[in-house]
Amino acid sequence: MKRLFYIVAMFCLAACGGGNTSDEVVVELRSRKFDFSTTQAPLDIDFGTQFSSLEDVTKGFTIKFQLDLPRLDKSLAHQTLFEVSDVVKFSYSLRSPDEWSHQNYPACWREGDEWVPVIEAELMLQSEDGKQNEKLTVGVPLAALENVNSVSEVVLHFTGVEFSIYVDGRLYDSDFAIGYPSLSEWHTVSSAEQVYNPVFYAPALLPAVVEEYPTDNNIQYWTPPFHNAWVGDVATIYHKGRYHIFYLFDRRGHASKLGRGGHYFEHLSTEDFKTWVEHEPAVAIEHQWETLGTGTPFIYNDKLHLAYGLHTTRIYPREQTTLPMMWGYFDEHKKTQVVDYTSIKDVVAAGSTYSVSADGVADFSKSHTLIHPCENPSIFTDREGRLRMLANYGARGEWSAESLDEGWQCVNDTFPPGGDCTFFFEWGGYEYIIGGFRQLFSRRSGEGDDRWWDMVAEGRDMYNGLSVPAVSEIADGRRLLAGWVKTRNWGGVLVLHEMVQFPDGALGSKWMEEVVPATEKAEVCSAEDVISAEEPSFMLTFDVEPEEAYRGRIGVTLSGEGGEKSACEWQMMFDRCRAQFSTAVECGFAQNERTLSEGGDAAAAHNYAITGGMPQKGKVRVRMCVYNHSKLRGSIVDVEIAGQRTMLSYRPDLKVEGVAFHSDGVKVANIRKANLK
Repeated sequence: MKRLFYIVAMFCLAACGGGNTSDEVVVELRSRKFDFSTTQAPLDIDFGTQFSSLEDVTKGFTIKFQLDLPRLDKSLAHQTLFEVSDVVKFSYSLRSPDEWSHQNYPACWREGDEWVPVIEAELMLQSEDGKQNEKLTVGVPLAALENVNSVSEVVLHFTGVEFSIYVDGRLYDSDFAIGYPSLSEWHTVSSAEQVYNPVFYAPALLPAVVEEYPTDNNIQYWTPPFHNAWVGDVATIYHKGRYHIFYLFDRRGHASKLGRGGHYFEHLSTEDFKTWVEHEPAVAIEHQWETLGTGTPFIYNDKLHLAYGLHTTRIYPREQTTLPMMWGYFDEHKKTQVVDYTSIKDVVAAGSTYSVSADGVADFSKSHTLIHPCENPSIFTDREGRLRMLANYGARGEWSAESLDEGWQCVNDTFPPGGDCTFFFEWGGYEYIIGGFRQLFSRRSGEGDDRWWDMVAEGRDMYNGLSVPAVSEIADGRRLLAGWVKTRNWGGVLVLHEMVQFPDGALGSKWMEEVVPATEKAEVCSAEDVISAEEPSFMLTFDVEPEEAYRGRIGVTLSGEGGEKSACEWQMMFDRCRAQFSTAVECGFAQNERTLSEGGDAAAAHNYAITGGMPQKGKVRVRMCVYNHSKLRGSIVDVEIAGQRTMLSYRPDLKVEGVAFHSDGVKVANIRKANLK
C-alpha cells in the first residue's frame, strides 16, 4: 500500500523565553488496522479434539477467536486460555511493573495498579535439523488496548515468516521465525471459558489494510507506536526537496528473531519538517533467512536507492552463505561479483545489496542483487558522480564502481578501517567520515588518502550522545545530524540536530528549530530556589556568564522520582571548555567524566564529557529539554550550549520533580521554564 496523505493543519506558536518558537509537528502514521474477513474455508476442528497436520506449514496459518476480556480472572497470576499443543499457546498473566524485560510491558502500566495485565501468544518452533526447539512470544499489555471492557477478536497470524498478534484488527506485536512448528503428529485443541468460537485457517490469510490515519505529535524523541518498538540505525538523504529518514525498525532491543535482531528498514519523510509521513517499509523481511544491517541511501541514474546489508551470518554459518564464493571471486578477478541471489543454489545470500524507489519518494523494490561481500555498505556518489563505497562489517577500505551492474574495485584497502557503520559528507572545503559510534575522520577536500586525520584522537569530535549518526545537506546549505539515543537495550529514540562547522573544520551541533518540541507558556524562575517540575517533560532556558573569563563552572541537578541513583547533573566548566553529564552527588559538583579521546563512551548516552566549541567568556545561552515517557522508563535530557554544541543523555528511572542550580564563579540569569505540550 502506498499513501501520501497530508493533513493540512497549523498550530499556534509557543514561546519559551524566546527560545522556542516552533510550531507543533505532526507525524502521519500509516494504518495498523487490518481486515481478516475471508471466503477461504476454515479447517474443520472442534474444542477438545485433535486435528491432523497441515499440508504445508511453510505457508503458515491464522487462528481467530473471541476473547471475553471482562471475564478474565484478575486474581490469577497466569492462566492458559487457548492452546494447540506443541504449536501455539495463548495466555493471560500478571506482570510486575518492575519487570522491564525486552517486551517492555510496563510501558503501559497504569500508576497505582499493582500489576501489569498482559495477554501473550507463544509459537513453538523446531530447527531445520529437528534437534532444537525454540519459541516466539508476542504479547499486548491490556492497558494498550482501546477497549478492555468488551469481547474482542484476537487473531494469531503466522505467515511462515512472521508471527503476529492482532486485537480487534489492530496489530500490536510481531516477531520473525527461524524454523516451523512441528505438525507431523496430531495435536489437541483446548480453550478456557473466556475464549469463544476459535476458527483455524491454513494457509495463512491475507489481511486487507483498513484505512485509518493515526498521528503522533512530534518527531523529536520519536519511537514507533508500539510498547516494545524502537528506532535503530538511521540513514538519511535529501532528494528533490524531500528529507528521508530510513531506520532499522527494532523490537525487543535486538532480541527479536530468536536473538538475531530481525531488523528491517522503515521509512519516514518530510518536505517542510513540520508534516512527516510514515511510508511502507523500504525493505521488509520476506524470508526466514533475512535479517538486515545498516546501509545508506544514494542517488544513481537519478533514482533513489537504498543500500543495505544482509546479515545472514547471524543465522547461518559463514560457509553456508555466499561470502566465501564472493571473496573467492574477488581474489581471482580483483573486483567483486555482481549476481542475482535468487539464482544461487545450496548457499544463502549474504553481503551488500540494494533497493530502488519507483517514484523517487517511496515504493521501494528489492534488486535481489549481491554487489559486495561486506555486510554494512555505505554507498555514495563523489563530486564527479562516481559510485563510491565505504566497507564495514566484514570488510574495510574504500571501493569504486563504474555502475551497479559491474563489480567494485578496492581503491584504498586500509582506510577507512571498517567497523560498524560509516557515513561520508562534504562541507565548507572539508570531507568527513563518521564511523558509527566513536570514529570521525576529516581532510581538506581534494587531498590525498594520506591526509585524513583522526578528529576523535584530537578531542575535536562532534559526538553528542547519538548512536550511528548520519549527516545530510538540505536546502540553504544546512546539514542535519540524525541518529538514535540508546535507552535500556539496543535502539532508542530518534533525534534530529543541526550541524555547526567551525572555521578550522571542527564540528558542533545545535537544535533544529523546526522540530523543537512546542511548549506551554513559560514561567520565570530563580536560580536560588529548587524549581518545581509540575510536569516531567519541560524546557529550561537560562543564561550563564563567568564572573571572570575562562574561569568558573555551573551545574544543573535534575532529581525526583527514582531516588538518588537516578538524579542527574549537567555541568559546564568554562576554564576547560568542557561540559558533561554525571550522576548527581549530594553536595558540590559531580566527579569529572571522560570524553571519547579519554576513553569515554558518548554513544552510551549516559555519563560522558565533551570538549571544545563552547564560549569561555561572556554570556552563554543554554537550553535544556527534558522528555519523559512511560515507554522509556526514564527521561531524555537534551542540552544546547550557545547554539554550538549539544549533548544528549538517557537517564533511567528518572522522572524529574525538581531542578537546582549550583555554581562557582558563574552568574545564572533569565531562567524560564515551560512544560512541553
